[in-house]
Amino acid sequence: MELLRSKAGERTVRLDPRTKIVMLFAVSTVLLLGGNGGAMFAVRTAMLLFPFGLLAISGRVRAAGLMLAAYLGTCALAAFAAPALEGFTNAIIVATATVVSRFVPTLALAYFVFATTTVSEFMAAMARMRMPDWITVPLSVLFRFFPTLGQEARAVSAAMRMRGITPISCGIAYAENCLVPLMSCAVSIGEDLSAAALARGLGAPWPRTNTGSIGFTPVDAAVIAASLVATATLALSLFFPEAIA
Repeated sequence: MELLRSKAGERTVRLDPRTKIVMLFAVSTVLLLGGNGGAMFAVRTAMLLFPFGLLAISGRVRAAGLMLAAYLGTCALAAFAAPALEGFTNAIIVATATVVSRFVPTLALAYFVFATTTVSEFMAAMARMRMPDWITVPLSVLFRFFPTLGQEARAVSAAMRMRGITPISCGIAYAENCLVPLMSCAVSIGEDLSAAALARGLGAPWPRTNTGSIGFTPVDAAVIAASLVATATLALSLFFPEAIA
């Protein structure tokens, strides 16, 4: 049962889980569908920097720096390397840069949500929203699946380094040495989390008692308002492009 006792740790940014869901939807939608012209340039820039800023403020500066470096690196690759290449290589670089530039900020925000939200807080928020158990239980399990899998991945990496197994020395075999134990761990983690969820009564027919305290604050109101404005601007740019040109 300890697997489902997720701890968000010390958090300098406290947002309601429902606010995080709205924010995640707004950022992913704007970055995936939004263009770069007119007012959408400012909206996309704000939605782009928002996830990295939240990660840095929450104390995860290294993760924010690495993800921001990956984003800027792919953008620089597309801007400087792609024009000098032709054919298939150019297509691969442009496609990779497009995918990374649109998904890395969303992944950064998803990491922030998973790292700063406990299972109790998430379940309490879903109960307030009257969400059915067939949605809330699998999602609550995911809040422990990815952090636990990350711990296992770090343990596998440390074990390989101790044995002198590196990408340079093993080449493609290094990927096999990583993926095989991780796949085995993923299956085991899924079974353990399912058993822990049943033991803690996540699927019980009666109301669940939550230890996490949730509620909206002025910060939540500001974040939700910014998310709604960004989404509304995106809708206007798609259906009435001349209105915000």
